[in-house]
Amino acid sequence: MLPENFKTYGLYNYKTIPQMANVPEELIREIEIVGRVLPFKSNSYVIDELIDWDNVETDPIFTLNFPRREMLREKAYMLVEENIDEGGDKKKLDNIIRCIRLSLNPNPAGQSLNVPVMGKIKLRGVQHKYPETVLFFPSQGQTCHAYCTFCFRWSQFAGMNELKFRMREIDLLLKYLSNHKEVTDVLLTGGDPMTMSAEILSSYITPLLHDNYKHIHSIRIGTKALAYYPYRFLTDSDSDDILRLFEDIVKAGRNLSIQAHFNHPRELSTEAAQNAIRRIRQTGAQIRCQSPLLKHINDQPELWSEMWRKQVDLGCIPYYMFVARDTGAKQFFELPLDKCWQIFRRAYSKVSGLCRTVRGPSMSDHYGKIQILGVQEIQGEMVFVLRFLQGRNPKWVDIPFFAEYDPRATWFNQLKPAFGEEKFFFEINKSYLRKTRPFLFE
Repeated sequence: MLPENFKTYGLYNYKTIPQMANVPEELIREIEIVGRVLPFKSNSYVIDELIDWDNVETDPIFTLNFPRREMLREKAYMLVEENIDEGGDKKKLDNIIRCIRLSLNPNPAGQSLNVPVMGKIKLRGVQHKYPETVLFFPSQGQTCHAYCTFCFRWSQFAGMNELKFRMREIDLLLKYLSNHKEVTDVLLTGGDPMTMSAEILSSYITPLLHDNYKHIHSIRIGTKALAYYPYRFLTDSDSDDILRLFEDIVKAGRNLSIQAHFNHPRELSTEAAQNAIRRIRQTGAQIRCQSPLLKHINDQPELWSEMWRKQVDLGCIPYYMFVARDTGAKQFFELPLDKCWQIFRRAYSKVSGLCRTVRGPSMSDHYGKIQILGVQEIQGEMVFVLRFLQGRNPKWVDIPFFAEYDPRATWFNQLKPAFGEEKFFFEINKSYLRKTRPFLFE
């Protein structure tokens, strides 16, 4: 499927990248050590088209692809380094790496709680957190063209099989959807479904276009391919087949939304990316763009306003600004929630209404998608103003609530209820999950 000149690079062949000859030895050493713990993979498109090799130490795209020392706690880094230098037995090193990975919260926001049960079968390739939307993880799509160093699903690629979400059996998904008419949206995710061939992708999607599934109004495909390998939609041997599949989805009366991940304006700047966007839009599909807010990558409001404008210029829809999830290398990328809100509102104030479809900053927490609406003084107390964009209980959505202002907080679990309350309103009933999501227990 991939052209002959396309190369993928990982931990054991990255030194063959020609540009690496000018990378400082210190950075190469960091890649070798951190790459043992966190997944590492890049490709020739990213390397040739996106990275500024004259400034790798500060280049955002290099940092998005190549591990850095600060992505691990110093103690963990030193432990791996010492065992590599000692040339100790592989079992000992593997055990150290596994212990470090487990300490990095590899299953953030209680994702395992979203896995439904049908009869006695646990659908490990499905997540159903919100009534309207089912996430599906096709087995063949649980990799990516390149791995983002911030990825919150890093454990999918790290050999932690007990934590993987994946399923090959489309019949089980179809049966589950037949029993849950409240579902209107199916999101194919991963990994990246666009690493699959057109034939395999079609085998998962085409059955959803049958009249039996008319309650499925929208099909979404989450992908980083537009940023990391746009030739997937241009020159691959089955690129035209992919686009014909997109056309078939739209002709069947379904909304097709490509959930595109763009983390920096440079990813939108290449001719290949822009041509791929045009080809997809010509099929009738929408492209909605999202990204986390990341220190060292895009923590300037000017970058976000530029990115949103470019997306609108290309006919895409700015969709989400996320807060970096509390997993993996978050300590390297995280920003205080106050700063996240400040960056969002400054960027938001610099764009027209067409760009203001974007929502954020949003935390995809255990309870739901929580948006930071602002920081205010109320009754003499500084507070965060928050609301649910989505909630495990739909009745929580769009109800403003308040947390004590904490300038150091970087995630929702670090916040406390404001005004002397012991709990947030949605925590009062401890049995909320069983009562509001009975389908998780059937």
